[in-house]
Amino acid sequence: MKIVDFLKKTPLKRFFERSPQVAVLPLYGVIAPGGNKLRGENLNLANLAEQIETAFKTKHLCAVALAINSPGGSPVQSSLIFDRICQLADEKEIPVYAFAEDVMASGGYWLGLCADEIYINKNSVVGSIGVVSAGFGFPGLLEKVGVDRRLYSAGENKVKLDPFSPEKEDDILWLKKIQGDIHDNFKELVKTRRGERLKKRKDKELFSGDVWIGEKAVDLGLVDGIADLRSFCREKFGEKVRFNRVEGRQGFLAKKLGLEQQAIGTDAIEALIAAVRNQSVWGRFGL
Repeated sequence: MKIVDFLKKTPLKRFFERSPQVAVLPLYGVIAPGGNKLRGENLNLANLAEQIETAFKTKHLCAVALAINSPGGSPVQSSLIFDRICQLADEKEIPVYAFAEDVMASGGYWLGLCADEIYINKNSVVGSIGVVSAGFGFPGLLEKVGVDRRLYSAGENKVKLDPFSPEKEDDILWLKKIQGDIHDNFKELVKTRRGERLKKRKDKELFSGDVWIGEKAVDLGLVDGIADLRSFCREKFGEKVRFNRVEGRQGFLAKKLGLEQQAIGTDAIEALIAAVRNQSVWGRFGL
C-alpha cells in the first residue's frame, strides 16, 4: 500500500481531502477610471485585472462569487470588467454567481449581469438601468470676478458643453444622442443575459432608470432570488466548501498608516473632488 493511500485512511485524511473552493471577488465602490493605492481605488479593469485572474486560478475552484456593492459609474469600465469576467468564466468553465449588498445599480447591475445567477438581500437596491451625466455651469462667474476667458479651437464641434459658456441646445441634443446609444447597449445586455427570466416584459418600466427593492426585483426577473453568499454556496457545494476572498494589495503607506481614504501633498485637491463626485453617486440611492 502506498504511503499516501495509508495516510488517507488515518485521522490525517482531512489534509488530503480536496474541499471545493469558492473564490469571492469583492466589487465595492464607484466604477470609474483612475484611483490609486493611497486614497482608495475606483472599480476599473486596470485595478481589478490581477484580482480577477487570481480568482479564476484558485485551486479546486468550483465557482466565483461576486460580492457587489456599487452604485455604478463608467459604462466603459463596467463593460470592460464584465467582458474579462465572462471571458475567464467561459475559458475555465466555471460558474459565476453575484450577490448584492446595499446597492447593485446602474453600472453595478451591469457587473452583476456577468453572473449566471444573481442573488440579493431583501433590502438591496437594484436596477437603475439608464444613463446619467452631470456637471456645473458657470457662465456668469468669470464676469463677476473680472476674469476674461479666452478659448480657441479648430473644428466646429471641438468645444461642447463648456461650463463657462452659455448652454447650447445643439450640445444638449448631442449629449442625449450619446446617452441614448449607451442606454440601448445596456438594455440589450440585460435582455441577452436575463433572457426569459425577465418575467414581466415591461420595457418602459424596466429600463426607466428606476430602482427596486428585494422581492420586487425578483418578480421583475432582474435577479434570481433572495440569498446570502455563504448560505447559498454551502447549500449548493456542501458544508465543506471553503471561501477564498481575493483582495487587492494595499499600498505600503496606506497599510502602515491607515490612509485608505486620505491623500497627501499635491493629491489632496484631486482626492477631494473625487470623494465629492463618488459621494454624489452613492447619494442617488440614499447611501
